[in-house]
Amino acid sequence: MSDQPLQHDPRPGEPLDELQLAEIKGAILAKLRLAIGKDAGMATKRDWYMAAALALRDRIVHRWLTTEKQSYDAGRKRVYYLSLEFLIGRLFTDALNNMGLLPMFETALGDLGVGLSELRRLEPDAALGNGGLGRLAACFMESMATLSIPAFGYGIRYDFGLFRQIISHGLQQEYPDEWLSFGNPWEFQRPEVVHHVHFGGHVEHADERGRDRAVWHPAETVEAIAYDTPIVGWRGQHVNALRLWSARAPDPLDLDVFNSGDYISASAEQARAEAICKFLYPNDESAAGRELRLRQEFFFVSASLQDLVERHLAADGQLRSLPQKVAVQLNDTHPSLAVTELMRILVDLHNFRWEEAWKITVATFSYTNHTLLPEALETWPVELFERLLPRHLEIIYRINVHHLALAEARCPGDIDFRASVSLIDERGGRKVRMGQLAFVGSHRINGVSAMHSELMKETVFHDLNHLYPSRITNKTNGITFRRWLMLANPRLTALLRETCGEAVLDDFSLLEKLEDLASDNAFQQRFRDVKHHNKLALARLIAERLGTKVDPSALFDVQIKRIHEYKRQLLNIVETVALYQAMKDEPDRNWASRVKIFAGKAAASYHYAKLIIKLINDVANTVNNDPDLRGRLKVIFLPDYNVSLAEVIIPAADLSEQISTAGMEASGTGNMKLALNGAVTIGTLDGANIEIRDHVGAENIAIFGMEADDVMIRRKQGLDATDIIKRSPRLSRAVAAIENGEFSPEEPNRFARIAEAIRFHDPYMVAADFDSYYEAQRSVDARWQVMPAWTRASILNVARMAWFSSDRTIREYAEDIWHVPVRRSPSATQGKGFQRGAGG
Repeated sequence: MSDQPLQHDPRPGEPLDELQLAEIKGAILAKLRLAIGKDAGMATKRDWYMAAALALRDRIVHRWLTTEKQSYDAGRKRVYYLSLEFLIGRLFTDALNNMGLLPMFETALGDLGVGLSELRRLEPDAALGNGGLGRLAACFMESMATLSIPAFGYGIRYDFGLFRQIISHGLQQEYPDEWLSFGNPWEFQRPEVVHHVHFGGHVEHADERGRDRAVWHPAETVEAIAYDTPIVGWRGQHVNALRLWSARAPDPLDLDVFNSGDYISASAEQARAEAICKFLYPNDESAAGRELRLRQEFFFVSASLQDLVERHLAADGQLRSLPQKVAVQLNDTHPSLAVTELMRILVDLHNFRWEEAWKITVATFSYTNHTLLPEALETWPVELFERLLPRHLEIIYRINVHHLALAEARCPGDIDFRASVSLIDERGGRKVRMGQLAFVGSHRINGVSAMHSELMKETVFHDLNHLYPSRITNKTNGITFRRWLMLANPRLTALLRETCGEAVLDDFSLLEKLEDLASDNAFQQRFRDVKHHNKLALARLIAERLGTKVDPSALFDVQIKRIHEYKRQLLNIVETVALYQAMKDEPDRNWASRVKIFAGKAAASYHYAKLIIKLINDVANTVNNDPDLRGRLKVIFLPDYNVSLAEVIIPAADLSEQISTAGMEASGTGNMKLALNGAVTIGTLDGANIEIRDHVGAENIAIFGMEADDVMIRRKQGLDATDIIKRSPRLSRAVAAIENGEFSPEEPNRFARIAEAIRFHDPYMVAADFDSYYEAQRSVDARWQVMPAWTRASILNVARMAWFSSDRTIREYAEDIWHVPVRRSPSATQGKGFQRGAGG
């Protein structure tokens, strides 16, 4: 995506090993001829990419097999990370960088007449995730490999990733993301690894020597086929596997039906099976969509549990030792069925007594909660469960009996308490609560920021925390600096290596050396030069994609995340309207030039979020074409946001918008990526913004708005905001302009729904936080116009971000939850840079 040169020499100035260089050139040419079937003269750029990727893969596989054998020989405990999403993005340069082969391949390809920067753009983004949760899983996989933790990631190999977003006339349109259309050089199909996943049918019970014996007779079987992708740790010292499952029918073609001439029906079972891995997050507005979601979740959970149990038995011979040798992390509620599936495997297939099986299960699982939003804590109708997973519903009922007995013992006679903690929600139609199931079936439940973990105890899991008081812990999220600094921002990385020393690539606490230079004029200029170069690259991309010219010397104000009401892109665009109106009122005032940059996707069925995208684009159309502004305000919506686009936007950002309604963002990781690259945060005291403030210093972040307690109080008072709007002339005028069609003259009522929601039903507190946000933005303008002060704050953000490495997060998981040893590497040094603040 980026046109920036890739400057990642392990030791700048040292000559490359000529023998190794010749070997790599030979390997690429051999792959081109033998694997691709082309001579150099006939090869396309894509052929060269595939050949180079396969040559690199060969080198990774040697490390992979070696580390795998070593961990098995040593009998090490293994971590299995279950996630419905892995937003891994492009792997080519990431693997090259971690293997220390980036300069070697860049030179080798250059000698062969091919540019590495050209080839990296040909690799599709593996968009197997929706946002922060999936990207976090990818960062964690890389950090587990970096810390030499034997680990497997488990997920689904979606044929189509998250949809490709097209903006047409300001409206989001969704198209299939065909990321596999040219093949995937990174994966290894494992046709010998097949697990049978069952659905439907009925359960028989028999008395077997005084014990109840359940036998599930399923009505449908789907085969799960494994595909492995190697994940390389830093310096290439350890390689783990990401195993993704693809679905197929045991009998892909009914020959009798086919021979009768009904060719479509002959493949019906295969089509039904393949639907499981067709698409990430199918629309669940329909009953069929909800059923497919549940089928997806059970499919990947069942295949993964069967796989890890089989692997454990091969290594250890018996299942009583499972918690000592295996740690399973459930990434959100999507894999919650793992609790019931492991119980089924232990009780039904391996004849464990219920009590012992339950102890093994709870000791094996831990659960990461990612949200306090009730709609994201999944529930499934009991009727659907009964039809699709009858044995698992029985297991849930039995877990619930023991669980509610404990609740009765803790709070005798308290019916409301029992109803609150029950795995079955009896209100408005009986539903299975997946968050409760994951909580009860895990020995540790962690939030992902200090505030989020405390709010879990006070809100969604208040009563469960009372029942199991020692289970909730906190593990604040982190990001992998290898991708989000070294790869995304090579010029800043080069400056950091020169300033902080080469060891900074292994020990991020050395970033603190920047603090002594934060006010140095010469260093500030060099730092600004790097930022300006990155802004030029983003400005070029905006011009290429949208045909809009932006001024690289303007403040680049960035909000890049999933489009959702609680993330409050609406607050941002309403403030933009108010700023536009103020600039029109006073055209001769010394306004700070600003480019508002939005990117993100709305779920296909989330119509209100899609309306907000339309509003942003309509405001952009008006603002960007108003000659009165003389280009001092521009609004940009970049379509089809993904990891690769983020790698261009983040290094160019000056201001990071982290403006969620307080108490609703669990953590955020975009906030960390942006601050690490020198963007100053404007945000609420929500999620990890609090810990970022504690680390970078309150003077180097712009905090505004209500805190979580204020939001709860305001919500209890009601969601009507007409009183607030009346007291705010700026807000009143901005809402009126949106409502009256100033930005949609061809359809004046287009945004009436948005204006009505802000006025009369404002659960996300857009109106309540508007004035505070507007004033904070004007303070940002004032600081921007004193460039030395701005640059100092930007440098200090970089200098104080070391604690937010995913290496630190994974070390905490390993020590406090999984109980697995980690490699004592320099990057784990708990120096001064790791001690600032109260996070984690």
